[in-house]
Amino acid sequence: MIERYTLAEMKHIWSTQNKFQKWLDIELAAVDAMVELGQVPGEAARTIREKACFDVGRIQEIEAVVDHDVIAFLTCVGENVGPESRFIHLGLTSSDIVDTALSLLMKEAGEQLLKRLACLREALLDRAREHRNTLMIGRTHGVHAEPVTFGLKMLFWVAEVDRDVERVRRAVENISVGKLSGPVGTYSSVDPRVEEYVTARLGLKAAPVSTQVLSRDRHAEYMAALALVAGSCEKFATEIRSLQRTELLEAEECFKAGQKGSSAMPHKRNPITAERVAGLARIVRGNAMAAMENMALWHERDITHSSVERVIIPDSTTLVDYMLDRLTGIVANLLVYPERMRKNLELTHGLVFSPRVLLALVDKGLTREDAYELVQRNAMTCWRNGREFKDLLREDPGVAGVLSDADLDGLFDYNYPVRRVDEIFRRFGL
Repeated sequence: MIERYTLAEMKHIWSTQNKFQKWLDIELAAVDAMVELGQVPGEAARTIREKACFDVGRIQEIEAVVDHDVIAFLTCVGENVGPESRFIHLGLTSSDIVDTALSLLMKEAGEQLLKRLACLREALLDRAREHRNTLMIGRTHGVHAEPVTFGLKMLFWVAEVDRDVERVRRAVENISVGKLSGPVGTYSSVDPRVEEYVTARLGLKAAPVSTQVLSRDRHAEYMAALALVAGSCEKFATEIRSLQRTELLEAEECFKAGQKGSSAMPHKRNPITAERVAGLARIVRGNAMAAMENMALWHERDITHSSVERVIIPDSTTLVDYMLDRLTGIVANLLVYPERMRKNLELTHGLVFSPRVLLALVDKGLTREDAYELVQRNAMTCWRNGREFKDLLREDPGVAGVLSDADLDGLFDYNYPVRRVDEIFRRFGL
């Protein structure tokens, strides 16, 4: 059973409410750390924990005046706490809170994407099992090559999803880092033990060294991982779109009851969701480039990265979340047409067996060059006049003198090229 998640989870992660809650969690953890270090009175900390809260609307009112989001947040919390609020944000700088909170949010978003990838993998595995032995033509350069199975195509995608999972896991691990090291990372106004306490409590690691901000190579790696996931989604969606072309029609995006494909052409059944997935990958790739440009900051910090990240990180995680959800639905409900696959497999009148004939001739003692010339000559005739490839070979003295009719009949077996598919499936425990 494939577990499906609504799109509300990612929306909540990037909500303003959740962002400010992360800020408050960090501030309260820092107060508790300072209590343990004897820097903040225990009674004051209890008051702070009891009264500390915020109102998004009020923060926005204050920010409209002060033009600084962290100050607006602290002012709002201070209005609720009272005099003890002087112990909040003690010795910290804005980026201590903002960067550590961003790491928490990116970690949450990444974990959500891992759930999505697991759902997609399960859907692909289901179709791989179902069509393990469903014969179809493999294509290179868009031209018929040798037979494969549709299940093997799905299994190929499973392997790519597995790599995407590992990439996202690494990216989540490397972004799960916080810093509370003060204005330029020297702990001039805050004890390093505060950073260790806060990050441990929040499920992060303390950065071994930082400036006023965390190094943006971490964020760039994360965004690159998202771009690769989006690229996989685009790749899968593009293949489905190609297989749905009228001339092929081997698989088709589900067309639900009541759906309409064109305002002008009532017959149309278009792969609109697959096209949507493919198109959105372009945005995610572009955002990854912006993340890489964010790596170069002036000295110990500027804020050229900040405005960019407020757009690209929520947008990319949300888009990839959406793409994975929609692609999972496409795969789970994909209409597959084995009869059409078989018909297309036979379109070239047996030309797909040319590699077997070539090897058989070589095995009989011909040089590869001579065997290739014999096979290609008959293959080109088959292309031109549409006669059965096997018949042409039988009539060619150069072939008939080496391979008997029984030999040729044995070579023209659609199951032979896919005889090792089960071996490939066993690598996945199937």
